[in-house]
Amino acid sequence: MTTLSVPVPARLEELVKKIAKQRGSNKAEVVRHALELLAEEEAVLAVLKAEQEPTLHGSLKKLARKIK
Repeated sequence: MTTLSVPVPARLEELVKKIAKQRGSNKAEVVRHALELLAEEEAVLAVLKAEQEPTLHGSLKKLARKIK
């Protein structure tokens, strides 16, 4: 595991400390968990965006003729 040093505003540091204390964990675990949740959220958003993309149906030859 590598170490990442990231400056955060005081209010976020206090929030991380508070959550760590409530959970009986440490700040690193809280930040790792937050990053995992962010990664999950990004994946869900990517799927939702992909679902909005138009889909093509039918024969590729017919579709190619329509494009020409």
